Parts: sequence; structure tokens; C-alpha cells
Amino acid sequence: MQNTCTHCCTKIEGLGVKFADRAVLEEVNLHLNCKELLALIGPNGAGKTTLLRAILGEIPYSGEINFLVRSSPKKKPAIGYVPQKLSLDADSPISVLDLIAAAIKRCPVWLGVKRSVREEAKAVLTKFSAEHLMYRRIGELSGGELQRVFLAMAMTPVPDILLLDEPVSAVDVQGLSLFYDIVSRLKQEYDISVIMATHDLAGIAPHADRMVLLNRTIVAEGTPREVFANNKLLETFQLSLWNISSLKND
Repeated sequence: MQNTCTHCCTKIEGLGVKFADRAVLEEVNLHLNCKELLALIGPNGAGKTTLLRAILGEIPYSGEINFLVRSSPKKKPAIGYVPQKLSLDADSPISVLDLIAAAIKRCPVWLGVKRSVREEAKAVLTKFSAEHLMYRRIGELSGGELQRVFLAMAMTPVPDILLLDEPVSAVDVQGLSLFYDIVSRLKQEYDISVIMATHDLAGIAPHADRMVLLNRTIVAEGTPREVFANNKLLETFQLSLWNISSLKND
């Protein structure tokens, strides 16, 4: 399913990535539209994180990545990113307020946070159902709470593209629905493009506009129902026919 978009979009053509002499990605062609949540699925080592890093411009690649942002083909997009893993000291005195204030001010907050910034931080956290966490230390947060805080940081300021790398891997069942609902609301409210790399096939299916099965190259693409009906999914994940039927019915 390809939407036509003249407002903002990302076009990836013939993208390839090599580490030493090993091809990690080959001939990846993808068109991402605004207000679209694209679920990027695939086995471990399929190149999902590598693709996100290529979009971020963190690694060299062959092929082309072209952005059309707010009807300007020359403007570089603002990209929000939640990585798969962040090294955090569980005993750190850093609070949620410190993190959000730093994202707002784009500078260290060791000398204190002004009242105006605290009020802005609270308003930001409220959008992510996390205002009650403002004065908690980051080491005290659950997986779901921490991911909502990271999401708030990635959305401050509001980006054109939001990249999420396995954001629900440490989130409990109760927090999953809330996280997916928040991301779905963000893409509509802020008119942004979202790519979420995930292994949670059943969880993301009701929320994704489009799904891409990646295994070094794009193996299957379409709506979640179309991808679940593709035999390539069964081959790639070695799923049972019962599991595939269960996903289709979700």
C-alpha cells in the first residue's frame, strides 16, 4: 500500500549497507508518508537497527535517502529517536524533570530548572501520561514508564520523523496498550512519520498502517493483514500455521 504524499515523506531507493565485506542491507526500497506508522519487523540480525541508523545518517550507505519536509526537498528533517538500548545508572540522582528540561533547553540543567521550564516539562509529560513521574529518579521507573519518558524526549521539540527501535521490549503487558495508543495519537496530532522496529507482531498489528518484513532486504510489504497472509512471514520467523492464523485474526 503506497500513499501519495506531497506534504512530507521519506524515499529510500537502492539502499545498501556493508560492514567490512559483509552485506547487512541490500536494495532496500521504501516510501514513508506523513501520518503513517510503519512497523518494521524481521528476525534478529535482519538489519532493522542498521536501517534506522542509516536514516539518522549515523553510518555510511549506498543508494539514496531523500526527504521531502514541509514541501521543501532541501530541508533536512528533524528526527526523533528512541534507541533499542540506553546505558543508565540505576543509582543516578537524575530525575525525569532533569531529562525533559534538558531536552527543552538543549543544555545541562545542573544549575537548576526555572519554574517556567518545570511548567513546560509538566505539559510535555502530560501528553505521554507521565506527569506523575516528573520528580522520580530514572532508576525508579518501570520499563513502560521509562519508555514513555524517552518518547517524550524524542518528541521535544516535535520532529518530522520518529524512529523507535524495539521500544516495547522491556514494557509489561499493561504498559503496551498505552504506549501504542500514545504513538498512534502522536502521528495524527503532529502529522509525523513513524517507523517502529519491533518483534511484537500481535501488539503492533492493530496500530500499524503498513508493515515491512525485512531480512537484509524487503521480503514483504503491505498492511499487517497482507503481510501476515504472506508465506514469507512463516518462512522468515519459522512460525507455525496456528500462530499465523492467530495474528490474522487480531
